[in-house]
Amino acid sequence: MDPRLESLAKTRREFFTTCAGGLGGAALTAMLAEDGAFAAGEAKRVATADVNPLAPKRGDFPAKAKACIFIFMAGAPSQLDLFDHKPKLKELDGQKLPESLVKNMRFAFLQKDTATLLGSRREFRRHGESGMWFSDLLPNLATCADDICMIKTMQSDQFNHHPGQLLMQTGTAMWGFPSAGSWLSYGLGTENQNLPGYVVLTAGRGSSGGATLWQSGFLPSIHEGVRFRTQGDPILNLANPKGLPDSLQRKGLDVLGRLNQKRFDQVHDPEIASRISNYELAFRMQSAAPELMDLSGESQATLDAYGVNRPDPKDGGKNRGGPAGTYASFANNCLLARRMVERGVRFINIIHASWDHHSELDSGLTFNCGMADQPIAALLKDLKQRGLLDSTLVVWGSEFGRTPLGENRPGYKAVSGRDHHPKAFSAWMAGGGAKGGLSYGETDEIGWDAALNPVHINDFQATLLALFGIDHVRLSYPHQGAAMRLTSIAREASVIRGMMA
Repeated sequence: MDPRLESLAKTRREFFTTCAGGLGGAALTAMLAEDGAFAAGEAKRVATADVNPLAPKRGDFPAKAKACIFIFMAGAPSQLDLFDHKPKLKELDGQKLPESLVKNMRFAFLQKDTATLLGSRREFRRHGESGMWFSDLLPNLATCADDICMIKTMQSDQFNHHPGQLLMQTGTAMWGFPSAGSWLSYGLGTENQNLPGYVVLTAGRGSSGGATLWQSGFLPSIHEGVRFRTQGDPILNLANPKGLPDSLQRKGLDVLGRLNQKRFDQVHDPEIASRISNYELAFRMQSAAPELMDLSGESQATLDAYGVNRPDPKDGGKNRGGPAGTYASFANNCLLARRMVERGVRFINIIHASWDHHSELDSGLTFNCGMADQPIAALLKDLKQRGLLDSTLVVWGSEFGRTPLGENRPGYKAVSGRDHHPKAFSAWMAGGGAKGGLSYGETDEIGWDAALNPVHINDFQATLLALFGIDHVRLSYPHQGAAMRLTSIAREASVIRGMMA
């Protein structure tokens, strides 16, 4: 359309909409903020959304945490063989549970009529001044006991992997909802404008949930997790094709940006603003991402501490179908996470699969813990030594835990694993305002259910946001007629103040 005619085609409603989205909207936001209509963080989000969706924003109240490294162990590690020491379970090994406990329970594969208790074969010891329990599979992590807030009474509504993973990552078991990283990116922005606010690093064979675990859902797509590869180009198709100079690419982006901006001025679709921001971010990342991934500037002592060059053990347990090089890949991801925190990335997901030990529990845990123990401990110590742990929340979590009953799946000659168990499992936090040296909650004597202080996944998410200075109810987004949030609107969630320093 001819630009002269286009200006005449604007309706009265479009004119006022355009004003409201520009200077009028900024002025209105400022006045509402002065009148207390918004929390500080909300006013800041509204005022800057059209300018730069990833601009740093204030939370609802002061907090220590500025970045999060969420280590997601997909497949459900056995808390009974790692963190939750149960001598009574070992004493009752081979005995049946009363029918009243199992009759209403759902299992994935376990045959509850003939299942018997399975005591852990691991040795447990107390560590640190706090006396926190760890099994012999985690000797390095155990040295960080006094920095860890161990939660022993996590509870989930889901007993299958994909729905359970979605619940832990997005607050609901359904597809299409934003992940925790997307919510933090939306709520707080990022301190680094040359890298995404939300980065995903993967190792192992891949989680059941796949990319649905780092989706932005109904939030603008600029807040979606960006997966970085640890070999080759960090992001596929990020580099320019041969023969395309940066100057020509810059001119093309400028023209594309003007066209997108013109359309945005007409319809005010936030996805167009995200598109503009994504193009510009990709351009800046072409130099920032390779520099981030280059570990040549790290000392040999640091590389050795993380174990980035470790080969997979030949006789050190069973790798659950994962590719070769898992040890090095996971260690590399932990070191990259620290480098991202230093560069102002808000949220880093480290996702490893699989911990789904329905059989060969001991050999599978031996392999996975050998992979994870050294680099995670090195990450905690490295962050602390650099003065970053106080402002960085490190989380270890999964979709659910493992049952005290041994899995007696038909066709298996021996009972050597555990089935899914959402009633009570373990997760932990360190740094970022979490209370170090605390073991929160208690399970019963066999680890079947929470006996003291149960923590639903939504409560855990509400607490995570609170550590970043965010009220989990106020951090919302209009979708399908409701103010949607990370902590599901279908359930009342509570911040667990006892976990906070």
